[in-house]
Amino acid sequence: MEGVVQPSSSRKGAIIKASIFLAFIVGAIYIVRFTPVRGFFTPEVLGRSLESAGIWAPLIYILIYTVGVCLFVPGTVLTAIGAAIFGPYRGFLYVWLGAMAGSSIAFFIGRTLGRDFAASLIGDRLKKYDDAIARNGFATVLYLRLIYFPFTPLNFGMGLTRVRFLDYFFGTALGIVVGTFIFTFFIGTLKEVLASGDWSQLLSVKVLFSLVLFVFSFFIPKLVKKFKEN
Repeated sequence: MEGVVQPSSSRKGAIIKASIFLAFIVGAIYIVRFTPVRGFFTPEVLGRSLESAGIWAPLIYILIYTVGVCLFVPGTVLTAIGAAIFGPYRGFLYVWLGAMAGSSIAFFIGRTLGRDFAASLIGDRLKKYDDAIARNGFATVLYLRLIYFPFTPLNFGMGLTRVRFLDYFFGTALGIVVGTFIFTFFIGTLKEVLASGDWSQLLSVKVLFSLVLFVFSFFIPKLVKKFKEN
């Protein structure tokens, strides 16, 4: 079905699914930006909710992160909240699990609702790129994650291509590890210092190391691009 001319009935079905897909994206953005739901995805509200959740806090946070990814909530906000509440190490684990769950669901939404329509639009000129992504799915996804391509658009967008899910999954799993760890380690470490009230710890090796890693993270995309060119 992919990359070939479809019967009118199949194309009609593809258009209907694509319309649902577009409505979902528009609705998700509208809900998060222009309804009271927007107030829920804030550090203050989420922080209070998770602190009162007790032992269920990690699971609830992972579920919130998963839903947030599908609703186009900025990943930096969700990640910072997780690092601040759970610390640099547990925060990293929970953020990574939530990001993986959310990115996988978003991929399947794009694949289920948008792939048929996208395939019907692909001509001979674009088909070679679609085929190339299918052949090099893992490397393509890994590269895009390492250069910090916008997280949520890539989740849905990859679902529209021929990339295999396992290539997408493992490319994402590996590609977000470095950036996620650096960001959670930096935020979590600073939160621990602020919570302790001991400002002298701002000059500790751990804090300075987290700062160096954070600054280094901004150079990762350039290093990856340079490595690829060579």
